[in-house]
Amino acid sequence: MKTLLAMDYRTPALTPALSPGERGNGIQPHHKWTRSFRQTLTDFLPLPGGEGRGEGGRPNTQTANLSDRRSNLLWPVTLTALLVTTTLSAADAPPDKSSYHLFKPVPRELMREMSTDRPDKTESAYSVDAGHFQVEADLVSYSYDRHNTARDHTVSESLAIAPFNFKVGLCNNSDLQFVVPTYNIVRTRDRRTRARETENGFGDFIVRNKINLWGNDGGTTAFALMPYVKFPTASKNLGNDAYEGGLIAPLAVALPAGWGLGLMTQLDINEDADGSGHHPEFVNTVTFSHDIVGDLGGYVEFFSSVSTDDDADWVGTVDLGLTYGLTEDIQLDAGINIGVTRSADDWNPFVGISWRF
Repeated sequence: MKTLLAMDYRTPALTPALSPGERGNGIQPHHKWTRSFRQTLTDFLPLPGGEGRGEGGRPNTQTANLSDRRSNLLWPVTLTALLVTTTLSAADAPPDKSSYHLFKPVPRELMREMSTDRPDKTESAYSVDAGHFQVEADLVSYSYDRHNTARDHTVSESLAIAPFNFKVGLCNNSDLQFVVPTYNIVRTRDRRTRARETENGFGDFIVRNKINLWGNDGGTTAFALMPYVKFPTASKNLGNDAYEGGLIAPLAVALPAGWGLGLMTQLDINEDADGSGHHPEFVNTVTFSHDIVGDLGGYVEFFSSVSTDDDADWVGTVDLGLTYGLTEDIQLDAGINIGVTRSADDWNPFVGISWRF
């Protein structure tokens, strides 16, 4: 399950932002800030000790004394209010982590909450912290399909053993991902003739680059773009032996009452079934998630895939799953994807794990 809102509760130091001309030139920013702060106050309040003026410009002692008393009362109140407002604003601001990168990792105390692209099909809008790594894997994933589009007596089964996604945090808003399908077994049998056919081997290797555009370190929404390329590394009869790619755009939204909403749209450029060219396919998902008890959470999702290839059928599934945060850096998950169209697998249960380091 994705963590749909990565709120950062840490309070950064109360330090004003530096202009480009102030960086590295020895200017002490707090001195300039103090002068501006004092000047702002004097624009609105009379300083203690100021005098009133009577007729002809002569000092008015009674007015001056009244002004002093008022000033002495207003200054502490105004200073307290301004300091509280400034402190609260600083507490809400996310820490500046733009200086961290692959070879300069984000310190543990500044890392955001762990967010994963699994177990649902809706990708996370949050990237892995710079200089850190994350592995997300199916321990085992099984698929069964009997009600197919051909409406024949064929039953298909597939078993994926430990396919994983290895993520590398490049900078504060980007990570690089390597999707590795380790070992796959696909079995097909005819229920009438009892004929069987089995294929097994490696799948297609995929490289992805997630770029978070906003919301990585706080806010009620987060959005990212993730281009990807698929390389034809699959064993015989387990792939189409073609280079393919596309663009994924996930959006995370924090809803009231602790609910999380995930939306994703995806454009795939895939090879035609007859190998004569390429065509676009459109994937859209929506997922709702919520904590159940303690570190146990759940989600429900709807997945849709529409292809423009000739005679291609719409693929639709309803997906249900649970996640459990074992530690801040380890998450367990389990779920099932249920086909609601004949072109989708009838059901696909799985168990998985995610680990950040």
